[in-house]
Amino acid sequence: MFNKHPKGLIPAALSNMGERFGYYIMNAVLVLFLCSKFGISEEKSTLIYSFFYAGIYLLSLVGGLIADRKQNYKGTIMAGLVVMAIGYIALSIPITANAGNTSWLLTLTCIALFFIAFGNGLFKGNLQAIVGQMYDNLEAEAATKGEKELVEAKSKRDSGFQIFYVFINIGGLVAPFIAPLLRSWWLSAHDMVYNASLPALCHDYIAKGAEGMSAEAMGNLNQLMSQCVGETTDMAASCAQYLQIFNEGIHYSFVASVAAMLISLIIFFVTKSQFPNPGKKEAAAAYSAEEKAAMAKEIKQRLYALFAVLGVVIFFWFSFHQNGTSLSLFARDFVDTSTIAPEIWQAVNPFFVITLTPIIMMIFGSLSRRGKEISTPRKIAIGMLIAGLAYLFLAAYSLIMGYPSAAEYRELPIDQQVKAGAWVLIVLYFLLTVAELFISPLGLSFVSKVAPKHLLGLCQGLWLGATAVGNLLLWIGPLMYNAIPIGYCWAIFMIVCFISMGVMLFMVKWLERVAK
Repeated sequence: MFNKHPKGLIPAALSNMGERFGYYIMNAVLVLFLCSKFGISEEKSTLIYSFFYAGIYLLSLVGGLIADRKQNYKGTIMAGLVVMAIGYIALSIPITANAGNTSWLLTLTCIALFFIAFGNGLFKGNLQAIVGQMYDNLEAEAATKGEKELVEAKSKRDSGFQIFYVFINIGGLVAPFIAPLLRSWWLSAHDMVYNASLPALCHDYIAKGAEGMSAEAMGNLNQLMSQCVGETTDMAASCAQYLQIFNEGIHYSFVASVAAMLISLIIFFVTKSQFPNPGKKEAAAAYSAEEKAAMAKEIKQRLYALFAVLGVVIFFWFSFHQNGTSLSLFARDFVDTSTIAPEIWQAVNPFFVITLTPIIMMIFGSLSRRGKEISTPRKIAIGMLIAGLAYLFLAAYSLIMGYPSAAEYRELPIDQQVKAGAWVLIVLYFLLTVAELFISPLGLSFVSKVAPKHLLGLCQGLWLGATAVGNLLLWIGPLMYNAIPIGYCWAIFMIVCFISMGVMLFMVKWLERVAK
């Protein structure tokens, strides 16, 4: 599996594990945390989530520009880890929100999220550029040995990025368990029990009182408070206490993210001598006018191809990253969480990344050996098809169950809320993960193939920038989730994926020519 890959590949992947650890903690808890801490609506919390996750990827453009200009990729990467750690430290301070401090505390939270996003921008794209340079160097060395060696070296790039991708998801596998475990431990230390629906009901009671809540909602609150807190003489005080303890447990999970950033920084610092520096721009004086014109034309074609693929994957990330917004809300509202907290379902995706990547690599390797290798653009189109099938499954299931909009569903008495089984999320995330493995690591590989050598950091930033645009649209999912029957919501995502697949197939022959 690791044979004939650059020796710096595994240290680079291990360095990225800390960033993924923090990313998946945020992915698992951010929307639910903002709702439970500040009592804001799901639409507002997912809007903050959308801007935060867009910032993570959009600021990768800034990080790529800084590294390309300074030609100091390693220093930029280490600075990014430090800046991310500062943001997580700010989030780990357990200040209780109340009517008097919510405005400035929410502002402070958003500033901390900006630090995390900016640090990620300095880190993520530039580390991917270094991995791409490893394979540029591998191919250049192989070219001096012969055509056979060069073909073999070029075949290693896609699998190399898949190995890189599977290693960094180890952090993602562990992270979603941290927040629920710490929160449940902190609640149990105060003789309380976790329930996913109780924070929203507590906020409703504090804001509206018993008179302002529906009879169904008040009945649900009394029932859950009895189960999770015990006998209550002062409902307002009990609600405030439950929210305080509930959210303090989540704050402490961000301490683990700080530790993960420091571990990644140490790994990168110790092993940085194994990493190359992405190539500098060739001196213009070395080429004739004809050569310069040919190079400019080639660079232009490569950038056109890059932007074409970026335009398609925007819609994949818009659909896939619903795992942190509408799909997290679906796990909370429609799936039985009596034994598994909704955040833990975020671990299913990295688990499947780790377990399925070797299988997919074996399939791709077998096809390559038989002379039937699938090009990277075709793999991306197949990934869009599989993502569409994932949402087709969830749409069909929701329509068969007759699920209304989430807002209507939550108003039902608890004994009338028919919950989905865990298998639904397992099937969904299995399909979405297979789609991801056809798109994300191979998209990184495609970028490293077509990017001009002096713009590697910027082009990896552009890939992440496309992810940012997709993330800016994430708020649409929860808006539909609360406004229309959720089966129709999932059907819209299905249609988006299928249309994107069609566009990719339309361009595939041109993209294959450019990427040669």
